[in-house]
Amino acid sequence: MCVSLTHHLDRRAFVLTACGIPALAAGDIRAGRFAWEASPPLLASENRDGDCYHAIKDPTVARYQGQWHLFCTIRGARRSHQIEYLSFADWSEIHKARRQTLRLTSGYFCAPQVFYFRPQRKWCLIYQIADQSRTPALQPAYSTTEAIADPASWTTPELLISDASLGVKNWIDFWVICDGRKAHLFFTTLNGRMWRSEAPLARFPHGWDSPRVALEDDIFEASHTYLLKGLSQYLTLVEAQAPGGRRYYKAYIADRLDGAWSPLAASPEKPFAGLRNVGFQENPWTDSFSHGELLRHGNDETLAVDPSNLTFLFQGVGAQEREGKKYGEIPWKLGLLRPAR
Repeated sequence: MCVSLTHHLDRRAFVLTACGIPALAAGDIRAGRFAWEASPPLLASENRDGDCYHAIKDPTVARYQGQWHLFCTIRGARRSHQIEYLSFADWSEIHKARRQTLRLTSGYFCAPQVFYFRPQRKWCLIYQIADQSRTPALQPAYSTTEAIADPASWTTPELLISDASLGVKNWIDFWVICDGRKAHLFFTTLNGRMWRSEAPLARFPHGWDSPRVALEDDIFEASHTYLLKGLSQYLTLVEAQAPGGRRYYKAYIADRLDGAWSPLAASPEKPFAGLRNVGFQENPWTDSFSHGELLRHGNDETLAVDPSNLTFLFQGVGAQEREGKKYGEIPWKLGLLRPAR
């Protein structure tokens, strides 16, 4: 069954359908043609530990030993930002998974990224914390473990960068990807810019140089970059804002991590993921496609994805649930986008 949906956006009506569209192929990737079918909501926030939680968001996920290992931000009333961990074998079982909060710090920490760093044979968790002794106070941090399935095994937070901010006044949503020689740190600054810093692979997680602007466009936050398996190219996904508070994703492509990024699907009319190209099997539950993570082909620091079989884990919410709420109170849920059939 395929649902057609008419949305009234910017005083125009668009008809959205996912019927009869084939799965994505490498040629479709390079042409920027994306068509998705959204799952029902897979996971919502859960109250516990004496707190009322508004949202679950910012997912990052790795596959290891037959399990998905999911880390995500939870937004609470008493503690605004923490990271939650779940493990499950199949996405149909996610609602049964035990939910555990990482005990990394008693303060603010959120927006995780997880990968296995082969040179050190350790799992690495990149995230942001608040350090009031620095300007800006929001800083990239990391923890490591040799046992990803043990949420108590992560090391205490260490700052990723020794210099306070490397000259950046504002930054958010830190993301690391490595090639054969260097580690590359990407982040956004909420003003239409994505930045990149680099460090020798042997010095990771330290040794970062001064950031430079890598991409400038009508973009907002949550940039995530991947290696396109078999194509020797890189894909960057960046969240953008649409009228009415909706979020959608744009896509850019480059030959090198330190190269120029070219628009691939980078407009409201031609998005990577947005109302134009997402259909629903059941009742539409979201009009925003926000802070997401592609399911990777492997789990290491190269962040490879299969361009012929992309699946996107994202946070979503409907207009009625979003209406009248402060951003921190919006009840984001997690869902999957799979290639439309």
